[in-house]
Amino acid sequence: MIAWRYLRARRAEGGVSVMTWISLIGITLAVFALIATLSVRAGFRAEFVDTILGANAHVTVYSELRVAEGGRTTRTIEEYDALAARLAEVEGVTRTAPLIRGQVMANLRSRNAGVEVFGIRLDDLRGIPRVAGAEAQAEGDLARFEEGIAIGSGVARELGARVGDRIRLISPNGVRTPLGTSPRVKAYEVVYIFTAGRYDIDRTRVYMPFAEAQSFFNKEGAADEIEVMLAEPERVDDYTRALAAAAGPGYLIWTWRDSAGAFLRALDVEDNVMFVIMSVLVLIAAMNIISGLIMLVKNKGRDIGILRTIGLTEGSVLRVFFLCGALVGVVGTIAGVILGCLFAIYIDPIFSAVNYLAGGGVWDPSIRGIYNLPAKLQLGDVISAVALSLGLSFIVTIFPARRAARMNPVEALRYE
Repeated sequence: MIAWRYLRARRAEGGVSVMTWISLIGITLAVFALIATLSVRAGFRAEFVDTILGANAHVTVYSELRVAEGGRTTRTIEEYDALAARLAEVEGVTRTAPLIRGQVMANLRSRNAGVEVFGIRLDDLRGIPRVAGAEAQAEGDLARFEEGIAIGSGVARELGARVGDRIRLISPNGVRTPLGTSPRVKAYEVVYIFTAGRYDIDRTRVYMPFAEAQSFFNKEGAADEIEVMLAEPERVDDYTRALAAAAGPGYLIWTWRDSAGAFLRALDVEDNVMFVIMSVLVLIAAMNIISGLIMLVKNKGRDIGILRTIGLTEGSVLRVFFLCGALVGVVGTIAGVILGCLFAIYIDPIFSAVNYLAGGGVWDPSIRGIYNLPAKLQLGDVISAVALSLGLSFIVTIFPARRAARMNPVEALRYE
């Protein structure tokens, strides 16, 4: 009761209501910023990993470099169906698919773009979630894949292509003639335009029927690699030994963690640094509680002396002022949690409003890699923010509360 009365007291009555509001707003904003930062960090990591796992092989099996007939070095796989069948028998493997890969120039009218072609069978293409599973964001008919090619939305935008247009693909390694190798040029109809959700994939990727890709890249009867999809891709390291044994000698294993591991480790370091920085922000906000309580103790010196004189113990006085500071911390933390959760839940309309007010161009997918700012609200992040805020608020409250409890009532009332 006494603590609540002191918090509500006006400055004319010896209160510090202005400092109380400053402390409350500071804690609220600090907790909000901490939860918002942790949510965006978790969302960005989840979106990045999801696009990797949803549009790329979880494990790639390819051949060691060897010398083929005629003295040429090659990595192609001749017995690709048999190898894919052996890999499919490994427990935890959901799908295997032979692939042809090559880089070519795409041309439509006067526009050109460098693209990477993936030769794949239709049934295997249907198993790629971010390509075949996102038909709501796609154009065209994937069932017609054998009649043409599927291109990313970034490729279509770069070339100005739409479903039904015929795109010319130009490969420098084309037809072999007595005079040498001449570039191969062939036109294909665009039957499907997909959006995988990641700029570098949508901007460069083209899917071509497997048999057509073998012919186009002069790799009849061979494949470049075997794509392996897992039931639990996060546990990919547990599968590598079994996959290597199934592949046999002469084959190498490359996992999605090998390709994205450096970036994920950089994200982990950034997460830790951002948490420390945001923790300092919460600490600075909590320090305002000390300022307010010290002023409150100074203004309420006479009240403390009277309370001690009528029998209130040091522990009771300490609890009164501890409750004053703790209540500010609790209310500020609750308000900050509410704001932070609302920000994470409604980040899309908030970001759209910011983008509109700024005139567009706030988020450049060519730099960030994904198309919008993601946020993923996690219970662990909210608990961490609450524990940090309440812990700091309670700790910094102890010192001015002890000062009030140890005040000598005789000194407090000497000049009253």
